[in-house]
Amino acid sequence: MQLAGKKIFLRKMEPEDLEFLYTVENNSDFWHVSETKAPYSRWELKQYIENYCYDIFTTKELRLMICDYVSHRPIGIVDLFEYHPLHNRCGVGIIVQPEHWGMGIATETLDLIKDYVFKTLLLRQLWCLIDASNDVSIALFEKCGFVQSGTLKQWKQTEDGYADVGVWQCLKDSKI
Repeated sequence: MQLAGKKIFLRKMEPEDLEFLYTVENNSDFWHVSETKAPYSRWELKQYIENYCYDIFTTKELRLMICDYVSHRPIGIVDLFEYHPLHNRCGVGIIVQPEHWGMGIATETLDLIKDYVFKTLLLRQLWCLIDASNDVSIALFEKCGFVQSGTLKQWKQTEDGYADVGVWQCLKDSKI
């Protein structure tokens, strides 16, 4: 499966993605959004790639690499997770390498994912959780049609105590 936009395309993980995954998964600057608290070894990530099942109906998740059209190299990752076929919804998360921020990559990725989940998977909604202080992510998801539908108070433990997290939703063909 390949989903293509103007600047990027989305594809399944390949064995060649090991070093990219190693860099992203072990970047402690990203851990607060993924809730990771420890680094991964190359061996663990190699096993992850080799054993990954791309059937969202079986695993309830799908991880795709965001690749640049010019270099064909991965520049980010988009995850669909907690897929619920009964309720026709799933969560979405995205990470783009900092050197590609401000180029519209995340917006194009979310637009491709929305098109895929609404037209191919026939889902009714996408949702995400965003730290209340993450203005950049909030602006991105709002630009892509997500609306805040609630706040989880003191949801996440941080260095400074507990922080609120917003619940954001995008419904197919309607607004909340």
